[in-house]
Amino acid sequence: MPDPDPVLRLLWRHSLPSPEVSPARRGPKQKATVDDVVDAAIDIADREGLAALSMRGLAQHLGLGAMTLYTYVATRNDLLVLMVDQVLGRTVLPAHPADLRERLEQLARVQYDDYRAHPWLLEVTGVRAWLGPHMADRYEWQLEAVEGIGLDDIEMDQAVTLLASFAAGVARAEQVVRHAERESGMSDAEWWEANHEALGEVMAGRDYPLAGRVGTAAGEAYQAASDQRRELDFGLARIVDGLIAHLPDGS
Repeated sequence: MPDPDPVLRLLWRHSLPSPEVSPARRGPKQKATVDDVVDAAIDIADREGLAALSMRGLAQHLGLGAMTLYTYVATRNDLLVLMVDQVLGRTVLPAHPADLRERLEQLARVQYDDYRAHPWLLEVTGVRAWLGPHMADRYEWQLEAVEGIGLDDIEMDQAVTLLASFAAGVARAEQVVRHAERESGMSDAEWWEANHEALGEVMAGRDYPLAGRVGTAAGEAYQAASDQRRELDFGLARIVDGLIAHLPDGS
């Protein structure tokens, strides 16, 4: 049987009793706490992105030796797990509205706001970040929104996963747009203005009546190639329509 994952004790460190240290083993007081390390890593990821976060750079930022940092957290993946849980714990989860539609939409919007505030959350892959106390609190809060509405337990899990995944998809699309703007130095509207005539020349002779009509209407409304806020509102409303229609009484 494999050993328990050591990061679990770090994730739940505030809920566990403090280990007793014998006088013979007492040493110099640590310069930082695990919370300090994780908060510093979150700050770096928020400012510079996840790719800029390295254990060596984090150690330098904290004024610690590189090897000393590993006495706080053993691997970068363990650090990512701690970061995800800690940053989610900063969000105050709002009370659930009485109206079912508002409750369901709120689940997605809270997720979307977290992704917008901390875009690096979308880049975390290959770690079990759902094992921590704040993620557990988040999941319990999500399930409370759909408890007693007529879904079985599996459907409850699928419903909150659907809403969270949709929010992540919209936030990811928004990050792609922001990345393109940073790389090109132009907004979507500026790019289209600069390339409008060239597009007309290269596409001459081809007829796209539907794309031309709908694309023009969308471009005028969005003043860009896309509008993630509209995508969130429209898609979320349709998903909630479907979930409500799926309920036994359809309401």
